[in-house]
Amino acid sequence: MAQPASCRARRRPLIRRAAEICEEDVAINTGIARSGSCRLSKPSPHGKKPGERVNVLTHCNAGWLATVDVAPPRPPDLHGGTIRGVPIHVFADETRPRNQGASLTAWELGQHGVPHTLIGRQYGGHLMQHGFVDLIMRRYAIASRQWRRFATRSEPNLKALAARDNNVPFYVALPSPTIDFTVADGVAEIPIEERSPDEVATMTGRTADGRIETVRIAPPGTPVANYGFDVTPARLVTGLNH
Repeated sequence: MAQPASCRARRRPLIRRAAEICEEDVAINTGIARSGSCRLSKPSPHGKKPGERVNVLTHCNAGWLATVDVAPPRPPDLHGGTIRGVPIHVFADETRPRNQGASLTAWELGQHGVPHTLIGRQYGGHLMQHGFVDLIMRRYAIASRQWRRFATRSEPNLKALAARDNNVPFYVALPSPTIDFTVADGVAEIPIEERSPDEVATMTGRTADGRIETVRIAPPGTPVANYGFDVTPARLVTGLNH
């Protein structure tokens, strides 16, 4: 009778497979980053002249804290706040209620020397109306088959609607493994997570003396709805970065 494999022998194929998944993710993220670089480094579609700054609006976080090694805010072509010689400026909205834009994206952009401005999540439409945004680029968590619907964290549908109304291109950074080929209609079939009400009723931040504290901003007993995602129709999406 064959003896059970040792723990070390059982670990080897698991470690090997984990490394393969890691390398696959690096390749996917590198491809997304290079695709985004191409869009950012061709300013003529945005009405820009060569050498003029391109203003990008992003939402939530898709940087290297959330991915493996490479991500859209950290493309291989990024050097000193320029991509392939084109100056870049990023409007990073705060992304309430989890504040990923404020705490993660803004930090990542600062670490890589990318000029950026942190904004309240509600100001994207205002910036587009006044011509301050040349394109929107954001990453999606789930895509239904044939890319008819996209679901992601926190209100991109509103950004996409504002972009369409103001003729601002809206690009999706789409990792191919996130496409769910079993879903035909994202609105009807993609489950929308309802998260803890405390994410909306409270805020966490750093005090002046460096402590991390959580404070309540809603009156006690106030009912809270906290939907983790919304769904954006593909008709509002200009193109895919993948």
